[in-house]
Amino acid sequence: MPSVPLHPPSAASETASGLENPLPQLLQTPSGLAMLEIQGTIHSSAAQPEPDAPPASDAHMAVGKLVFPNYSPNDPPENKAWMKRVHMYVGKHQRMTGEVKELPKPVAVIQRKPGTSEEDGQEELEIVDIIRHKIIFSSRPEPVSAS
Repeated sequence: MPSVPLHPPSAASETASGLENPLPQLLQTPSGLAMLEIQGTIHSSAAQPEPDAPPASDAHMAVGKLVFPNYSPNDPPENKAWMKRVHMYVGKHQRMTGEVKELPKPVAVIQRKPGTSEEDGQEELEIVDIIRHKIIFSSRPEPVSAS
């Protein structure tokens, strides 16, 4: 059975990119990276690619904006009040309300280690982050005004 080396996050990859976390900030919560659980489909008004066009590997699509109304940076880390309510604004006219829950088992996010390739047969992976929370949106979106 083939095996692939798995490495902890490297300090070199953080300083080389100039970013602490290379993943989109949309997924960040006050406690770190989180998973989104949505009951349904998000329809975006973003421009759709041509049907014959190959998928772009670096394409990003903004889905919405996360807001934690009960979060204050001055609160101690033990204060979990910010987890009770979270809003996700989709477009200008819809808001979904949800809550943050802790995962029963943490999930690791891994990526190919920079500087390795498949061609030489020595692919290596590194841990990007550990997800400990998920954001659950179980109700229908609410209409909101554009103001």
